[in-house]
Amino acid sequence: MQSQPSNYTYSYPPEEADEYQEIPDIATSVRLVENLLNYSFKNKELLEEALTHSSYTESPSYQRLEFLGDSALGLAISSYLFIAYPDLDPGKLSLIRAANISTEKLARIAVRHQLYKYIRHNAANLDKKVGDFVIAVQQEEGSEVHGGFIKAPKILADIVESVAAAVYVDCNFNSNDMWVIIRDLLEPMITLDMLEQKPQPVTTLFEQCQKDGKQVDIKHWRNGDRNIASVYVDGRFVASASSEQKENAKLHAAKFALQRLPCESSDMKVVNASCSQLNGNNEIEGAKHKLHELCAKKKWPKPNYKIQEEIGLSHKKKYICSVEIEITEGILFMKGNEKSKLKEAENSAASAMLLGLQESKYL
Repeated sequence: MQSQPSNYTYSYPPEEADEYQEIPDIATSVRLVENLLNYSFKNKELLEEALTHSSYTESPSYQRLEFLGDSALGLAISSYLFIAYPDLDPGKLSLIRAANISTEKLARIAVRHQLYKYIRHNAANLDKKVGDFVIAVQQEEGSEVHGGFIKAPKILADIVESVAAAVYVDCNFNSNDMWVIIRDLLEPMITLDMLEQKPQPVTTLFEQCQKDGKQVDIKHWRNGDRNIASVYVDGRFVASASSEQKENAKLHAAKFALQRLPCESSDMKVVNASCSQLNGNNEIEGAKHKLHELCAKKKWPKPNYKIQEEIGLSHKKKYICSVEIEITEGILFMKGNEKSKLKEAENSAASAMLLGLQESKYL
């Protein structure tokens, strides 16, 4: 890929992921960001610096301003929360502050206000990362408080911090004046109510299982360029998710696990109820129908029955059947007892599957 001319910045437009798009020069970018902030800089070179990545070597980069902006934003938001929540304990105040200055939150601000279009740089690989993240955010059904499936590029959070720092310096290091100017940029702020409605999934999963006396284990491995996280509760597989970022994979695996755990409990009740109907041969009556219901509950494919053996003469034939269920992790297989009728042999196989599931990690 050829280097980009230094007198232009580039963005990676979501609708044309394989093409670059020229956008205005730095003077125009400064004017557009000033319009966004509704603030005219006394020293416009501060904003030019705030919009310049380190790969653009003809001008100072935003790194020093980003360093300052991290602290300045933290102080401004801390002061705001201290006033907004007069009775809230420090632990919860820290959680709200962390949510509002996280890389995920700040990167989404850069996407919402299209600040990524004004970054002056000469690093073509940034366009792909930023473009993929922009598309992912646009496709999200709702706001993500804790993180989406694609890792937020740090450059997007950095640019918000550097712009905030540029305002802070231009206001003679007055944090109150800075807050008035950048407050709208940070909206919507993440509130205590939002965090309570969407609690951190990993923490919630461990807390919920601890209350129920259950052990949680989250295992990680890589598949190519993807990180995969799988949640096990008391040794039983519950859910998994993948992402480029290990923490995001863990986050979404925990989220899916929380959604499935109530279903897991009801599934176990189905099997337990079935097992209470064991006949004299220690098989479940109506097992085939009950297994079909269980698969529907767990959104598994319908069970597949096969004749494994046909024994005896045609007028005294007996059957041994098997049943298979294809799930994400592989194929579950069980073989039933010898029966004189095909339907009974299939029911025997279904009974063996239900009994096996009760003892396995899949329920």
